Amino acid sequence: AGVHKVLVRSPEGKTAEAHLIAAPRRIKTPARRDHGLLVQLYSLLSRHSWGMGDLGDLAELTAWSGHVLDAGFVQVNPLHAAVPSPPDGPGGDPSPYRPSSRRFPDPVHLRIEAVPEFAQLTGAARDRVDVLRREADRLREGVLGEGELIDRDAVWALKREALELLQEVPLGPGRSAAYSAFLAEQGRALEDHATWYALAERYGPDWHSWPAPLRDPASPATARARRELMDRVDFHCRLAWLTDTQLATAQRTAREAGMEIGLVHDLAVGVHPGGADAWAQQDHFAPRMTVGAPPDAFNARGQDWGLPPWRPDRLAESGYAPYRALVRGLLRHAGALRIDHVMGLFRLWWVPEGSDPTDGTYVHYDAEATLAVLALEADRADALVIGEDLGTVEPGVRETLREHGVLGTSVLWFERDWAGTGRPLPAEAWRADCVATATTHDLPPTAARLTGEHVQLRHDLGLLTRPLAEEQSEAAADVREWLGLLSRLGMLPGGMGCEEDEIRAVHRFLLATPARMLGIWLPDAVGDRRPQNLPGTWDQYPNWRLPIADATGRPLTLEDLAASPRLHALMAVFRQAGDRGDTARTAPPGAHRV
Repeated sequence: AGVHKVLVRSPEGKTAEAHLIAAPRRIKTPARRDHGLLVQLYSLLSRHSWGMGDLGDLAELTAWSGHVLDAGFVQVNPLHAAVPSPPDGPGGDPSPYRPSSRRFPDPVHLRIEAVPEFAQLTGAARDRVDVLRREADRLREGVLGEGELIDRDAVWALKREALELLQEVPLGPGRSAAYSAFLAEQGRALEDHATWYALAERYGPDWHSWPAPLRDPASPATARARRELMDRVDFHCRLAWLTDTQLATAQRTAREAGMEIGLVHDLAVGVHPGGADAWAQQDHFAPRMTVGAPPDAFNARGQDWGLPPWRPDRLAESGYAPYRALVRGLLRHAGALRIDHVMGLFRLWWVPEGSDPTDGTYVHYDAEATLAVLALEADRADALVIGEDLGTVEPGVRETLREHGVLGTSVLWFERDWAGTGRPLPAEAWRADCVATATTHDLPPTAARLTGEHVQLRHDLGLLTRPLAEEQSEAAADVREWLGLLSRLGMLPGGMGCEEDEIRAVHRFLLATPARMLGIWLPDAVGDRRPQNLPGTWDQYPNWRLPIADATGRPLTLEDLAASPRLHALMAVFRQAGDRGDTARTAPPGAHRV
């Protein structure tokens, strides 16, 4: 197994070469059924967060959910490095699905106090960090107690200054050796990544606007600039290393808590056209092209996501080197990888720059090669692969993914007998090779769907294409049909009308399917009404900036979640079902009180 270069020489002396990818036919699937939590990390604040959820919170979540909830995994949003906000300019894009780089994680997720050098701060530097921590406390309390939105830029401004002070603390011999090993392992990719961030600090976050010689990462001018900015280049290399070590801690904590899988990382479809990857790997990206979606029943104008696509010919010429490195990096500290819009391994809708999405066309990729890379790297990492295969799917794609061991994604409300009666698909008819869930970050929370609040929200924002009453009637009929089925199956013993009972019934149904993995959207466990992202909106709705909240809209900390009776009542459904063949090893808070 591996990627090999084959050299062919003919009797006449002609030569040619090609890459050969030798990989397992199938990616492994779970040895036993597992349930786990789905969460957007930034939305999960603890009493120690600096205004948004961080890797310390993630480690705490994995330890608690593994021990107490018997969870087998925690799936998070993409933790890719973001595009920095321009100085004195508008705020950056908070979407984790439009990053600057997918190759390295975002240091905004660092837990500052967990950096070993933090304990060695003294004097004025320690005093200044204490001031920054108090400012971070105000950010956190503003989100949790005053209804303020999560402000990633404000959090990063505080953390960046703290990290710059930590940079002045000399590394001990062991830490220095570990950092050097990380630099050697990551090589040119990390150097280019850090160089882009150093140049972005001086020239802005879109490399297209930089001085012409610096737009080429291999130019002599870029090499000179890298030397001149070496302190900043090293700073950004150090940030990548620190983030990598805290990700490793979170995954190790998950495994120590008994999780079979642990962290499930998310791979976004693409990157920002002005960001680090598009600059460093521009030979592999199609210029003046973006990725989107063709017109469909839900969007007659199609979609333009503003993400540059990889060129299939250049990928093949390189033996899929950028893709291999990307997958390998994401699986460093993970038990599974979720691939957003997994259909992109087969084809993507390319839209010429400046054109409408309706003027685009599908460009195909060598799926046999991309799936071989996935299988190779997943096998090396002993990891699973999950594909987000919702929406329009080319015929044969799901079958091919299944043959290769890639799990699909099945959302309850979409699982109907579309080829026949149109009614809810019986539990026994669901596919086994999937992650079954009630909702996702792009869909309404289950409580909002049950009450119809998601329709009212879209009406209030002017997003409906039909009269409100018509949309409400259709949504209510959909819910009644599902609840009727759950009631007939005995999954709603108390009858309809109690929201918490209905949410538990939805998850009982998921347990009745043969799905190998069951995902619980963490906000569902406490009755949160608000979607984390509302497709079709930009500034009309606070996408990617909301903390997890309860049914009244009150933000909850990680500590609140761990003590929530509503959450434990929902998770009891999984314990009662004996989902993993045993029971939770730790009782929920208050269980031993008289």
